[in-house]
Amino acid sequence: MGDIDWVHLFFQFDGRINRAKWWLGVVIIWVIEGIVYAIIGSGNTNLFGLVWLVFLWPFLAVGIKRFHDRDKSGWWVLVGLIPIIGFFWILIELGMLEGTKGPNQYGSDPLGSGEQGGGMGEGMGDPNSP
Repeated sequence: MGDIDWVHLFFQFDGRINRAKWWLGVVIIWVIEGIVYAIIGSGNTNLFGLVWLVFLWPFLAVGIKRFHDRDKSGWWVLVGLIPIIGFFWILIELGMLEGTKGPNQYGSDPLGSGEQGGGMGEGMGDPNSP
């Protein structure tokens, strides 16, 4: 996967990321968020909302960059607000579908910089790839 700019991955909204980096980002956020929830316990519901807000930014950052890789506006992350359907839409769109090959309006192909096998078949089967 190469070097990862963690600040860009979790806190900036520009550019593109492939499926592997999206999954990595989401799993890291879920694990850290779960640990924080375990530490604060179930008794303090006010802190649960605060923790959710703190982790919203990184979730938006990785989601928007992944939609950019699909050549879609970052506003598509709002589809996640639709009960039940939104979760599955995000899971399929961002976690399973391939990104746009080559550059698009949001930047260069995240797999075009020498990364191979970005995850779940990404970058595979291209006869022109080294």
